[in-house]
Amino acid sequence: MEITMTQSVIAHILDSQVAKKPLLAMLLDPEKAQIDSLPITEQVKPDLFFVGGSTGGDMTNFVRALRARIDALSLSIPIVLFPGNASQFTPEADALLYLSLLSGRNPEMLVGQQVIAAQAVRKSGIESIPMGYILIDGGVETSVMRVSGTTPIPNDDISTIVATSIAAELMGKKLIYLEAGSGAKVPISSEIIAAVRAAVSIPIIVGGGIRTPQQMHDAYEAGANIVVIGNHFESNPEDLSLFVPKAPTTSFSAEDERYMSLALVEAHKALEAGEIPIGCVIVSERQIIGRGHNLTEMLQDVTAHAEIQAITAATQTVGGKYLPDATLYVTVEPCAMCAGAIGWAQIKRIVYGPPDPKRGYTQLAPHALHPKAQVAHGVLEKECKELMQHFFAQKRTK
Repeated sequence: MEITMTQSVIAHILDSQVAKKPLLAMLLDPEKAQIDSLPITEQVKPDLFFVGGSTGGDMTNFVRALRARIDALSLSIPIVLFPGNASQFTPEADALLYLSLLSGRNPEMLVGQQVIAAQAVRKSGIESIPMGYILIDGGVETSVMRVSGTTPIPNDDISTIVATSIAAELMGKKLIYLEAGSGAKVPISSEIIAAVRAAVSIPIIVGGGIRTPQQMHDAYEAGANIVVIGNHFESNPEDLSLFVPKAPTTSFSAEDERYMSLALVEAHKALEAGEIPIGCVIVSERQIIGRGHNLTEMLQDVTAHAEIQAITAATQTVGGKYLPDATLYVTVEPCAMCAGAIGWAQIKRIVYGPPDPKRGYTQLAPHALHPKAQVAHGVLEKECKELMQHFFAQKRTK
């Protein structure tokens, strides 16, 4: 879900929350980040750029340079200010996180810096997004602790974290940011995120200490709407591709069509058995190592999808639970459950026919596949779609 040119940043975030589409924000410190070396492309890019730092930097020129880089690539990525103080405000960005540090009791961070910046912000016309900023102990003293002069909430004091989050929502904040701090040893726990998610309805941002795709996925699963990563990308910019789900391509070969036709044979077996006609084959070194079709009715098992049957058969063939050299062909886009199984099996390539806009993993669990997995779709799409349409047409006439 990409932001449109006329859409506000908060509307984009809220739409993504409704669509259950988690967002990734790359945090750039103007004093550290090298714009020319950012590994962003049309396929590999964050959903948002947060720009800010605890100390300073030339925000105006940095944002202009970042904007120029985005425009040169013909991308649409919002630039959102995440300022450490009033001096870091610039009207050059798309939006401003107008934050109050609610976890501490320093009046400068609660409202003082906001008052200093207020008239300039109002005059600029920039989109201002009120946000409750909650600092939580990440196991090490961080720069935000030193600069703000505040003590984070202990990470085992979940009741205070939840109460502070509720207070933020009651005060009219549109976002909540749970922050472990730059360079934190441990990120915000899933337990904390889930507790806050259960207590508030506004979007939750989580940042600090996230260094692996699994930690990012854990935050999303617990209820985070946006994950922010800064330090890790500063040290390892090439890792961005591991954190960004790859968009499916329509690039495929005659060999892909041949194996998809065999997956269609499996789908016809499901049709003949009165099952939803989805079939799957798994190929390694040009040999079929697993095949399967939907068996949910026969087995009375909601997990007995074609992909699960094929993965089970393939792992028995190879004698191990991982399939890192395999390509999976399935006649319809995998659901979230099957995508998770495909990810756990470390299958390197997934090829499917038509998308499933209601139950497909790209909508419900876009990060479920292995980070390095390649995806192609549209192979024999017409034939796969017609088979599904035939099945449901028959069901309606009975």
